[in-house]
Amino acid sequence: MDEPIHEHARWARQLLRALRAALDQGTALLAQACLVDGKLAARRLDAKQVSSFELAWAGAELLAAEAALAALDAEADELQARLALVFAVDAITSIFDRLDVVYDEVTADATVLSAIRLDPAWSALRRGAAGSAALEAAGRSVALSDGEVGVFELDEPHALAQDAFRRFSAEVVAPQGEAIHRHDLTVPESLLQPMREMGVFGLAIPEQYGGSGPDDHDDTLLMVVVTEALSEGSLAAAGSLITRPEILSRALITGGTAQQKTHWLPRIAAGDPLCAIAITEPDFGSDVAALALKGTRTPGGWLLNGAKTWCTFAGKAGVLMVVTRTDADRSVGYKGLSVLLVEKPSYDTHEFEFVQERGGKLTGRAIPTIGYRGMHSFDLSFEDFFVPDANVIGGEEGLGKGFYFTMAGMVGGRMQTAARACGVMRAALRAAIRYTSDRKVFGAPLADYPLTLAKLARMAARLAACRRAAYSVAKVVDSGEGRMEASLVKLLACRSAEMVTREALQLHGGMGYAEESAVSRYFVDARVLSIFEGAEETLALKVVARGMMERALGIAAAGT
Repeated sequence: MDEPIHEHARWARQLLRALRAALDQGTALLAQACLVDGKLAARRLDAKQVSSFELAWAGAELLAAEAALAALDAEADELQARLALVFAVDAITSIFDRLDVVYDEVTADATVLSAIRLDPAWSALRRGAAGSAALEAAGRSVALSDGEVGVFELDEPHALAQDAFRRFSAEVVAPQGEAIHRHDLTVPESLLQPMREMGVFGLAIPEQYGGSGPDDHDDTLLMVVVTEALSEGSLAAAGSLITRPEILSRALITGGTAQQKTHWLPRIAAGDPLCAIAITEPDFGSDVAALALKGTRTPGGWLLNGAKTWCTFAGKAGVLMVVTRTDADRSVGYKGLSVLLVEKPSYDTHEFEFVQERGGKLTGRAIPTIGYRGMHSFDLSFEDFFVPDANVIGGEEGLGKGFYFTMAGMVGGRMQTAARACGVMRAALRAAIRYTSDRKVFGAPLADYPLTLAKLARMAARLAACRRAAYSVAKVVDSGEGRMEASLVKLLACRSAEMVTREALQLHGGMGYAEESAVSRYFVDARVLSIFEGAEETLALKVVARGMMERALGIAAAGT
């Protein structure tokens, strides 16, 4: 880095350290306000939802800014350094406003925030790293980068995987992505079979069970690398295909019997059958503990009655991982849930009805959506549908443990969703770079105008920060830690994908709103990311904010 950028980085780190201390203090104060008898009380947490939401977002933005700056050293690439500083300024600006809400909520002395705002380093950083001249310089470099920002140094196996899947995404996925979206098609075998051959469905499954994952540890980083690359070609046609097998395989690895692991894992790794996850229900959304799909004992197994919704890929899938209430006592909440594996034929249609020989019935109907087409999300209805005892994960010992088995795959699912967001952002940024370089407005390329360059700089800065955070946290997750950080990255990356794709579409003008333009698909696809794998509000309140408060208090709090 040159000397001015080095100095800006020093100021940014100084400010982020001060904000980290202010965040920790605000978190502790908010947690104290939610205590009853030494425990975080659900009713008090609910009363503080607005400030808790802002707290979670401040944590996410701070984590990403820290990750971006952590990569800067004397040898750092100038573009990456400029983008890290642009994001740091934007993040600090936002964090100030969010912490104001937190401190006001607990009527705390906000002198610490005022002191940071008045620090000369802050005004100097804003002018030097994110003023008009700095944004224009960064934007010009972004325009020449082809979207290669947020570079994370990978070892040889991960780098080879990234190259291979980026080529596959560009050459095989992207050419089919537009037709799948515009004609609302089901993901075709012309995509699925090559992905089977590349071992995509077995990335989270150990080699001893027929997958390509290590036997002695997880490789979340590989999942992130591959998911990001596939999502750049198409979120719905490829980028989301490996999340479901990961969640199911991790549930089996965590709680399955030896026989179940031997029977199911090699088949899942081979992509035959394809799988889907049925958790959400019409009346409960993200409230897993309240799920009501009823499983009733019958000789040799269980009869399922009830409904599920937003079950992605349920038509094409040959096996559904169904979270079922097997304990009729609703008062036990999540402790009454089990995971049952429902086998069914594979359908390419948007509606299906499967009737068992004994009369049980499963019907499905694809939910029309503005984007994320290809895999399709289904409404499902079970009527006396029989599932044998052999298909209860964990067998008799697994009854009542379904919540835990399901959560075993959610950290990986959230990391994959962050990676999907990064892939969509990368596609949108690259499209914006190409269009603004070619499109002439008032006699000059759109990319020559300062406002365009500022937009490209901020888009690239956000993508770079999210990529670095996702890749860094993936390595932490593989060490057995990082559950909170995975949620923070998911939170930020998914909202960022909306922002970046929105700006990319805007830079395309009227053509961006046309379906024939790929950027219109990126925009509507990105919108779903903040909803699934933990809706933004639920994730921020129930996982992130609560987790931050528990850390601050040093307790394992239980809701009351």
